[in-house]
Amino acid sequence: MFTIPKEVSRVTDALRKAGFEAYLIGGCVRDLLRNEKPKDWDITTNATPEKIQELFEKSFYENDYGTVGVVNEDTEDKTLKVIEVTPYRIEGKYTDGRRPAEIHFNATLEDDLRRRDFTVNAIAYDPSNGQMVDLYNGLTDIKDKIIRTVGEPEERFSEDYLRILRAIRLATELGFTINTYTEEAIKKNAPHLEKISRERVRDEFSKILMSQHPMNGIILAHELGVLKYIVAEIEEGIGVEQNGDHIYDVWEHNLRALQHAADREWALHIRLASLLHDVSKPETRRWSKEKDDWTFYGHDVVGGRVAKKILTRLKYSNAEIEVISKLVRHHLFFTDIEKITLSAVRRIVQNVGPENVWDLMKVRACDRIGMGRPKETPYRLRKYESMIEEAMRAPVSVGMLKIDGARLMELLKEKPGPRLGWILHALLEEALDDPNLNTKKYMETRAQELAKLSDKELCALGEAGKEKKEEEESKEIAEIRKRHWVK
Repeated sequence: MFTIPKEVSRVTDALRKAGFEAYLIGGCVRDLLRNEKPKDWDITTNATPEKIQELFEKSFYENDYGTVGVVNEDTEDKTLKVIEVTPYRIEGKYTDGRRPAEIHFNATLEDDLRRRDFTVNAIAYDPSNGQMVDLYNGLTDIKDKIIRTVGEPEERFSEDYLRILRAIRLATELGFTINTYTEEAIKKNAPHLEKISRERVRDEFSKILMSQHPMNGIILAHELGVLKYIVAEIEEGIGVEQNGDHIYDVWEHNLRALQHAADREWALHIRLASLLHDVSKPETRRWSKEKDDWTFYGHDVVGGRVAKKILTRLKYSNAEIEVISKLVRHHLFFTDIEKITLSAVRRIVQNVGPENVWDLMKVRACDRIGMGRPKETPYRLRKYESMIEEAMRAPVSVGMLKIDGARLMELLKEKPGPRLGWILHALLEEALDDPNLNTKKYMETRAQELAKLSDKELCALGEAGKEKKEEEESKEIAEIRKRHWVK
């Protein structure tokens, strides 16, 4: 017997109390058998969609497959807000390799299990008595760590060609191997993936990337002839030798960069940027007689455009496309720490956006690991981080004030001259002591008071403000560099 969340048991109990069968099915059973916490809980029953909705007042039915969403309002686990309940069903012929022409709900549990994709997903569990219904030896395949279709592989894939990619995704996520006959059917039917909407392909591909071992998944997709129908551009890097700084070809370098992002549990956009950061090295590779080595000039610029094309084709969101293509475009930033200037760092921050600059550093770290470099953060990267923080710190200057020279001239009827600068620096000194004073109302009121002072008095206050600014600025930069252990 497994421990089932009360939100799930509430649904199965209600179905059985009303005289219907109720089984847990699919991935949740598979995960329970592997001692993993299920991400989703799916229930199958002999009740029709209409009968299910009659039992649960807060439910919705908005699809062609009979799946009813039962809403749980009183739950601490947000992932259990909706429990999906699907009637047993028999599916008609698949005419387009995507969906059945017709669906019938007058089916049995055996009928329902027969239509499922893989044996590891075709195990039903009755939580009322702890019994398993396993008609296709899914328990054995879980024990042996094998992905195998229910029945004939080609028949299962012809019903929904996305199952080709789903088999690879499951093998990647679970650390399983794919049955030989299933593999052969994948190779034969891989071209049919072009019939599947890019959105569905994108979702499965993203799940591979978000697994613990995405490098294995990408390699498997390549070996089975599937990757060319998703991101063919990545395969162009196979066997493409790089220059002396690299010990791997472009293909393996990109995959190792991706894997490092996964090892650090970084977000999808960082994983995609790491996978694609050198995607255009093959097309930009040239032999340099002068260097006696390969060069890849402009691969970052070209790569940014190619990444955008790939992501657009896979229907990623505009926001994801913009961020990832920027990270690819600018991943090859400064290399010589002795020649880096804050102005150059500011340009990088401006190009990728302050909100993305630290993600750029993560992509840079993935690039380094992909080269076979040590995993510890070297001085160069720490220096970059220090300079980025310096460039992004709150400006300790008159530019931070809620008043500027133009407003002073308007407010005080002053002409351009040193008095305006003295007033601004005097206001800055006060804001440095108490940032809460930096409001439009206070600045304007205090500026009018300062304007009544003589040039001598105002100059003294202004110079004191300049000294305070420089002192505070030096302290802040020293603290930043100390945190990063750099000079």
